[in-house]
Amino acid sequence: MTVPTSLDEVINQAKAATQAALDAGINRIQIEILLPDLQMMPLAWSYLELFQDLGVHLKVFFADAGAAALARRDWQNPIFSVRGVNELLEPVQEQDQAFVCITPSPVEVSYIEQMCNAAGNRPFILLNPKLQDVAIVGIGYAGRQLRERFLNTLDTAYYIRPLDDTTALLRAYPGDWEIWRDVNGEYQRLGATPAKPSGEQIDKILYGEQAETPGGGGVFASMQRFLKALQQ
Repeated sequence: MTVPTSLDEVINQAKAATQAALDAGINRIQIEILLPDLQMMPLAWSYLELFQDLGVHLKVFFADAGAAALARRDWQNPIFSVRGVNELLEPVQEQDQAFVCITPSPVEVSYIEQMCNAAGNRPFILLNPKLQDVAIVGIGYAGRQLRERFLNTLDTAYYIRPLDDTTALLRAYPGDWEIWRDVNGEYQRLGATPAKPSGEQIDKILYGEQAETPGGGGVFASMQRFLKALQQ
């Protein structure tokens, strides 16, 4: 695994990681592409190419009916179903073969959990979910129950997020979670963990690393190059 240099590479890595997870029998999958100023509609459309062979047997959900209608317009009424999470009385039906939820929020977490349970062993993918907002999900007993009962059953097949001006956290199933740093225009892997690293673990990996000033305008310019490349 290497740090992608364009948004197309990000999407291709995400699709490959998703397929690898599905092939391994993992059906509840998260894809988290946490880049600034990300345009979700074109990203989602490109990602959904992975399921194009399913045709009408694919269902795509957005947080609400308005977002779903906008997607149908932008995507010129695709053959697969595009709906809001709470728009259908029976969102999961027998003929459905796979489900993709795009940027669901904590408000929809109960709907998502019910749909996941109804889907059974069929693929259920969450693209850039925002389900773990502590202010809504809670930090007490109810929030802990939700995490143990549902949120912790989701496997992150692909994850990418800049950590600071020169460092990124990257994971693609079945690989480890890797921390990369831009050093003089080239990304070097600083360390890896089998599970998503905590802030303390990230600090331990970065601690003691001699920070090197990237060429071509310093740290800020390096990060700008990284983000700009991913948006192209």
